[in-house]
Amino acid sequence: KAHALDAMVLLTNCDKITPGMLMAAARLNIPAIMVSGGPMDTGCFRGRPACYTDLMEMEASVAKGLMSEQELEAFAHTADPGAGSCAMLGTANTMNIMAEALGMNPTDGAMIPSHFGARVALARQAGHLIMDLFARQILPRDIMTMAAFENALAVDMAIGGSTNTTLHLPAIAREAGLELPWDKFTEAAERTPHLVLLKPAGKHFARDFYDAGGVPALMNELLKHERVHPECLTVTGRTMGENIAGREIADSEVIHPFESPLHQKGGLTILHGNLAPDGAVVKSAAVAPEMMTHTGPARVFDKEEPALAAILGGRVQAGDVVVIRYEGPKGGPGMREMLMPTSAIIGMGLGKSVALVTDGRFSGATQGACVGHVTPEAYLCGPLALVQEGDLITVDIPAGLVTLHVSDSVLAERRARWTLPEATRLPAGSLLERYRRNVGPATRGAVLE
Repeated sequence: KAHALDAMVLLTNCDKITPGMLMAAARLNIPAIMVSGGPMDTGCFRGRPACYTDLMEMEASVAKGLMSEQELEAFAHTADPGAGSCAMLGTANTMNIMAEALGMNPTDGAMIPSHFGARVALARQAGHLIMDLFARQILPRDIMTMAAFENALAVDMAIGGSTNTTLHLPAIAREAGLELPWDKFTEAAERTPHLVLLKPAGKHFARDFYDAGGVPALMNELLKHERVHPECLTVTGRTMGENIAGREIADSEVIHPFESPLHQKGGLTILHGNLAPDGAVVKSAAVAPEMMTHTGPARVFDKEEPALAAILGGRVQAGDVVVIRYEGPKGGPGMREMLMPTSAIIGMGLGKSVALVTDGRFSGATQGACVGHVTPEAYLCGPLALVQEGDLITVDIPAGLVTLHVSDSVLAERRARWTLPEATRLPAGSLLERYRRNVGPATRGAVLE
């Protein structure tokens, strides 16, 4: 009867573990509290602050002959100096912030650095809180309401969070008996300005965000402008409004005031168009101004590995649009993240001249004009499967469009001739083949249906 839990303390820290545990909490609906491990401290290499994303981008410097392998090895020893989630706004920190905004992580639970004594104190506090939640029978679905998800979306837009939130938040909501369509992300982006820009696109690190006031200060700033619901219940046993009362921004260079945002609209943008009829997503907060609208010829790759080899080999040129397909929920299968190709584009100096479009997803460490989660995916013969080398593609983020400049009649002819690449095939009856049959689209959280 080891499974017959009365309540749960969920210990987490990295990308998929946090949303997976929140899904379990919502599904089981027994008293639960999340305790994350916190971000690691900022690294340093030759006097320059650094983190994981810098390390990934430096691999391209080796390929270009700008850095030796020995220097890269030295960088690897200092970029990630200790325990904790990566010291940037990747998916790990984004999802821990989402947990706090939902009310499932205690106040400051997302951003207290991993090595702080306050992190140990928080863990000890969680032991008392879970007993209180059990005694009062405050359940996850009492906390993770639609209003709480709207709070999370507002915070997501204000920080310019990982594009993976468009997968994880709908998946968590579904387990709580709620629907969170991508339209809700667009509505939140229209209402909520972008206030925080951390690495990889910015210069500030996770520690800087915490020192500036962290999630409570950000949410209190949003509350002053009626962008969050203060009445939402949290795992502290108090409301969100009570948790964040009096928390003010300590550094307006890190957390911008509502009246002077980095961008007027939130940091994620949902795109549509003939290349993504059901939608796609881009972290617009991390796109250089000159790449907010980009048209270029398609460089087409069926899977991640040949795309990475082409980028590092210098065969992708300024102006191109890299297309990586058959990496969606069914095509992967499993929707791999395209961290290496996106990092290689930045490392090769192409971040302000090359766009990337994929039915796969990205690491939160991604920056640049990278459009992911293209739906329908190529495996289902979505338009991405019909793109040919040299076709012109336009990514227009302000207009919310990703367009393939090929006529409908030509696409119909290509569709009639289309077959699945051999590389996508799996043994019949295998576990991955069963997963492929049952997994849903990215727009609904890529959950099993």
